[in-house]
Amino acid sequence: MDWALIGASTIASQYMVNAFRSQPGGNVSWIVSGSAARAVDYADRHRIPKSSGEMSDALSDPDVDAVYISSTNEKHFAHATAAIAAGKHVFCEKPLAMTLGEAREMVQAAETAGVVFATNHHLRCAGSHLAVRDLIAAGRIGDVLSCRVFHAVHLPENLRGWRINSKDAGGGVVPDITVHDADVIRFLLNEDPQSVVAEVTSSGMGQGVEDSAMSVWTMPSGAMAMSHESFTHPFAGSGFEVHGTKGSVFARGVMTQQPVGEIELVTASGREVIPFEIYDLYTFGVARFCEAVAGTGRPAADGWDGVMSLAVAHAVREAAATGTRVVVNYGGPR
Repeated sequence: MDWALIGASTIASQYMVNAFRSQPGGNVSWIVSGSAARAVDYADRHRIPKSSGEMSDALSDPDVDAVYISSTNEKHFAHATAAIAAGKHVFCEKPLAMTLGEAREMVQAAETAGVVFATNHHLRCAGSHLAVRDLIAAGRIGDVLSCRVFHAVHLPENLRGWRINSKDAGGGVVPDITVHDADVIRFLLNEDPQSVVAEVTSSGMGQGVEDSAMSVWTMPSGAMAMSHESFTHPFAGSGFEVHGTKGSVFARGVMTQQPVGEIELVTASGREVIPFEIYDLYTFGVARFCEAVAGTGRPAADGWDGVMSLAVAHAVREAAATGTRVVVNYGGPR
């Protein structure tokens, strides 16, 4: 698989380039950035042979099989639709787009073109999350009654910028982290939230966007889910709890890009430490993408997963803005 990177991003340099190269025959041949000079520098630092300030240069290369999009959020739609039109497979960062309509259009265009489209929801690739999902599916905690996700962090200085200062670029904790938590809950419980109530606030870390959010969601099964995200909590830790009629799961330190944390199952029989596989989350996700391209599997999170998580995030923002319960609008059937 030959890749073109669209966006000279930190996540690409820290995680994705290695994940692409770790696949059998994996190669990164292009880096495209809005700044041609930045693209050249990025290419030199990461041993990428070709660089450009124009996406069309990479898309016109017949050797490129797929593109990884990690540009700022407001550019995802244009970049994804151009790649799909060029017949390239697409692995896109979350949130997929600024609007639900754009996200749905991207995914539908990929289906029409016959190319694979995936969302980089890396957390569902973690061995810890897969282990908890298996516990729930096996009935170890009985019927699920509630779920709590806590994902409040302290955003590093080098990742701030547009994330805390530009709503137009897709900044704010809701599009950055709430979308991930929506995907986590959907993945663990295998159902889509129906409605949400929420509050958001800004502590002053940035300007013009929220940096903390709390929300409560109703699920079709009758279970309740609570979600907490923040850019401003240096010592809060992260994780999730799932409580059922026969037991509870406590997963601590697992909402990270690293394969770390611990899981404990508590039932009438006592406490049990649950082991899970340790591996690189992004390499796992890219491997699933490559299997989908080869026709032997499906992406860990496909385009519709990205659409659904975006819809929940939009509902959280709307509920916070209006002070009312908001029914999640998924935009129609898949």
